[in-house]
Amino acid sequence: MEPIINQIRSRVFQRLHRAAVLPRRKHSGCAEQAAVPATTNSRKNKPTLLVSRLYQPANLRDLGLQGEMTCKSQRLMQQAGLIYQSNPGCYYYLPATVRSMEKLVRVIDQEMQGIGGQKLDMPSLCSADLWKTSERWDLMGKELFRLKDRHGADYCLGPTHEEAVTTLVAHQATLSYRQLPLLLYQITRKFRDEPKPKFGLLRGREFYMKDMYSFDVSEEAAYETYESVCQAYTRLFARLRLRCVQVQADTGNIGGKLSHEFQLPADIGEDRILVCGNCSFSANVETLSQETSDCPNCKTGKLEESKGVEVGHTFYLGKKYSNIFNATFSSAQNKPCIVEMGCYGLGVTRILAAAIEVLSTEEGIRWPGLLAPYQACVVPPKKGSKMDGAAVLAEELVHTLGETLPRLRGEVVFDDRTQMTIGKRLKDASRLGYPYVIVVGQGALEETPRFEVICQLTGETMFLSKDGLLDLLGRVETV
Repeated sequence: MEPIINQIRSRVFQRLHRAAVLPRRKHSGCAEQAAVPATTNSRKNKPTLLVSRLYQPANLRDLGLQGEMTCKSQRLMQQAGLIYQSNPGCYYYLPATVRSMEKLVRVIDQEMQGIGGQKLDMPSLCSADLWKTSERWDLMGKELFRLKDRHGADYCLGPTHEEAVTTLVAHQATLSYRQLPLLLYQITRKFRDEPKPKFGLLRGREFYMKDMYSFDVSEEAAYETYESVCQAYTRLFARLRLRCVQVQADTGNIGGKLSHEFQLPADIGEDRILVCGNCSFSANVETLSQETSDCPNCKTGKLEESKGVEVGHTFYLGKKYSNIFNATFSSAQNKPCIVEMGCYGLGVTRILAAAIEVLSTEEGIRWPGLLAPYQACVVPPKKGSKMDGAAVLAEELVHTLGETLPRLRGEVVFDDRTQMTIGKRLKDASRLGYPYVIVVGQGALEETPRFEVICQLTGETMFLSKDGLLDLLGRVETV
């Protein structure tokens, strides 16, 4: 063992000595190349986000399609190398998906904090004692993932956190009415033992969810908080440019006095929703006592039925949990009072998949603009083609976009796979759904350079000057 250690030590010292003598390398390459100084401009203009370096393994795409494809979003996400199923209902989220999720989380954070929400993180591993106290340990049935620790104590993997957050607040003995309303939320992995997971990220056993819990001094104040959260949800979906319908809903095993679902109309949806064409009434079919086509609100309108994917749910809980766990606050008269509660969920991974489901074509993903992993892809000509001279212009364009439009820094990728034809690379770009694809071809070599710009969401193709391109992309929203 000693000789091996000495050999390793010797090699390390040699490398340290070489590093002290040779110029520092800023780009990968062999040692001989490192000694050749590159010009400042060539270093500065080299794109750093290269398609060839993005982790979207083609072999995983093929393996992923061995399973049953139950919906468009599942098929497209696996074909694009965005997700890979590890076991039924559980997925690897690959880098492009994580980028998109992080953007969605930022939008959610902005809207929740805009109404006073404070972000925290609660344990996924929840004590069975809490759930038995609320009587949901048995009520949840087989959907609850249950386990024992080495000491024989029972736990569950939390599908939701009403018990946990109410216990947290109950232990704050000094909570004052001046601190209310209190809105606490988290964005974490949740677990549900689905009997038959399907539809990719739309119905899985492990998923990301935003769950917020509100604490108020009175029923009236709790209703005001409830309405403010519903309005924030409406703003969020408007920012994503997704048509979402708020419908009255059943409270289910969470309980409470009032409940609404936020439904994204889609043929793949498992919920049946009714919307009046004459007034603002809308409801889940489950909430109506009998099948009817007449609106129970305005009495004159007709109800139109469609399918929907539930992407959000709000509940006014009243004192259901605060009574059980004795969550109190000190009133203006310095007397202990039970808080009024609400809870509000958003399916983070479900919103992502549902958006792809309703916006995409059969051949390629189309994202809500704010959530696209990258906003633009620059495609240079094939190496060795007649247009090869435009390759340098393509690299310079990527640099110009980042320098001129700060919001697009880190949002523009360069398809450096120049051994492939432009057509094959455009097909890949369509599959992944970059909102804008910029082809740098023959037009870029003209006296007044022109760039072919494809808007993926609309399918429109434009030929723009450099100034026209900067003007178009300068209007792109990012988060």
